[in-house]
Amino acid sequence: MAISTISFGRHPEGKEVLLYTISNKNGMQVSLANVGAAIVSVRVPDRQGVMADVVLGYDRAEDYMKNGSFFGVVIGPSANRIGNATFCLDGTTYKVDANAGVNNLHSHKDKGWHKRFWEAQTGEDSVTFTLEDTAGNMGFPGNKKVSVTYSLDEENALKIHYHGVSDTRTILNLTNHSYFNLEGHDSGKIVGHELQLAASRFTPADAASIPTGELAEVKGTPMDFTVSKKVGEEIGADFEQLKFAGGYDHNWVIDGWDGTLRHFATLKAPESGRVMEAYTTLPGVQFYAGNSITEQTGKNGAVYGLRHGLCLETQYFPDSVNKPQFPDCIFGGDREYDSVTVYRFSTI
Repeated sequence: MAISTISFGRHPEGKEVLLYTISNKNGMQVSLANVGAAIVSVRVPDRQGVMADVVLGYDRAEDYMKNGSFFGVVIGPSANRIGNATFCLDGTTYKVDANAGVNNLHSHKDKGWHKRFWEAQTGEDSVTFTLEDTAGNMGFPGNKKVSVTYSLDEENALKIHYHGVSDTRTILNLTNHSYFNLEGHDSGKIVGHELQLAASRFTPADAASIPTGELAEVKGTPMDFTVSKKVGEEIGADFEQLKFAGGYDHNWVIDGWDGTLRHFATLKAPESGRVMEAYTTLPGVQFYAGNSITEQTGKNGAVYGLRHGLCLETQYFPDSVNKPQFPDCIFGGDREYDSVTVYRFSTI
């Protein structure tokens, strides 16, 4: 295992951003950056041994300060949506940024953790990024300290270990927003990818993507991925939930969630034979099919567009803070935030 570093640009705070690359004996490489604790590239072999980068992203740190699609970055303190950009905690009402109509998405588009500079420390097979955030920033309570550790093993598994503490109770719901395309980041649409989810229920949402509070069965609907099928097979179906979101952009409820590491997804790319198996300790996953990627230039001049990558964002459910029936995303005091997500790569 080896870790190398090169300059990746400069953060608006004036600090130099480094690109950290972890390599294993199989030639797999994962590159990470201080800006947003981002996964910048993941290079894995296909069935013929040909390497390709399978995540969307940019060539320079400066481009991650725009990044309207949130390519590769860590979202926090609150991933996904908060209805009416408001929540009540211990008798106090908090108002956060209304940046998606009247609702809140990913904490704050400019001040969120995805655009912050994270301090970094390397280990033998890992890079740990750390961040501190003050009470009241973006409207969230609590002085928070968080870390995200990326590690790579010799079985081509990328592990993400999140940890967070706060001096008062607050929302801590972190995720990584990587977009995967197992044929290669520059290979076009992912509608031919085959996906299986260990999730027999999902959380239906309204037209603004705020969950209704219901847990609905996927059986008999286009939301059913309990048996592997192509992403594009039913994405255009005449189904209200898909029409609301312009395709798949919903939270699936991971079967049997008990806080232990569980296999929740298998993604296959038929042409290259690349496979990604995903595991998490969290209760939900936002499967997003890249319905809103605007045409733009990414790494090595690649042009990204609609559905050129998909996300499997592990998380507490959207708007959990306002839905007491959902798993509790409030941490702080004696309750520390701790979660693990793993993406393991292989071939068929």
